[in-house]
This record gives sequence, C-alpha cells and structure tokens, in this order.
Amino acid sequence: MRIVAGKAGGIRLSAPKGIDIRPTSDRAKEAVFNSLHSRSVIEGAEVLDLFAGTGALGIEALSRGAKKATFVDKSSESLELIKENLKKSGFEKTSEIVKEDSLKWLQKSSKSLDLVLLDPPYSFKNWSELLDALLQKQPGIVVIESNREIDPGPNWHVDSIRQYGSSVVVVIDPK
Repeated sequence: MRIVAGKAGGIRLSAPKGIDIRPTSDRAKEAVFNSLHSRSVIEGAEVLDLFAGTGALGIEALSRGAKKATFVDKSSESLELIKENLKKSGFEKTSEIVKEDSLKWLQKSSKSLDLVLLDPPYSFKNWSELLDALLQKQPGIVVIESNREIDPGPNWHVDSIRQYGSSVVVVIDPK
C-alpha cells in the first residue's frame, strides 16, 4: 500500500496485520483520486476521512493538495496506523486525528466538509443514518467505498459508480 501521487507519491504506508482493517487498493485509490482531481475538488480542500482505517485515503488527498484532513476512527489500532502513516508522509501538521465512533462524531461536529471519504467496514449497515447526518453538514463531494452499491437516497445526486475488484466506489453530492 502506497501513496499513489502528489507531493508524497510513492511513499509506502504501514498496513494492518489482521483482517479487521481493509485498505483501499492502490488501483482503486488512483482511479478515484484522478477523477476527483479532474473535478478540481482536492486542491485546498478540507477533507474528512471517516472510518479512517490506515488513513490512506485522507493522506492521498493531502499528498494531492488538500489543505487539511481530519481522520476519525474508533479503533486504537487504526489510530496508531494513521499516526505512523502521517509521520512517514510528513502530513502531521495538516492533520487532526479523532478517536470516536464515526457517526457520533459526525452528528456533533461543526467542521467544514469539502471532501468526505467514507470507507466503513463492509458489515456497516447504518447508511441511511450516516448519510442523513452528513447531508446536514452540507458537504461538497462524498466518496463511498463498500463491497456493494450504496443507494444514498433522494437527497443525493449520484455522480458515478465504479467497481474495482470487490470494492464498489460511489461518488455523490447533495442535490
């Protein structure tokens, strides 16, 4: 697992030892971020990486010019990986790490959200509540990665749906 492009492109990131954290493949990450770059949504963006895992998605955004990234995860193992990967990539000063349940954090946060990266465990079922809470924050672009196509509901515009191996990536924005 590596940072695909940008300022820290090529740097290898630490990966989890077990199967509790499922990092996004480099192929999927490259395709998603190339698409986001072509839409000019990364440069200078405030990024939220919910269910951050290794932090690879938020770090990729920072490498490609995002101004700041907030990483939220409830797992201590994930937070240690994120800290290690931020140190390797040199983005500690432009990052905030939060240990909390992603949905609970989202419901009480008042952060500005230009780009939101959602990569919960494949077993996550609370999509409706999560997307409703996210909609209240008036985000820009939202990238969802799952093992199946997620229907965001009537208040969202589905921009694209792509499959990369066992991962399905859905890009949405509020209507």
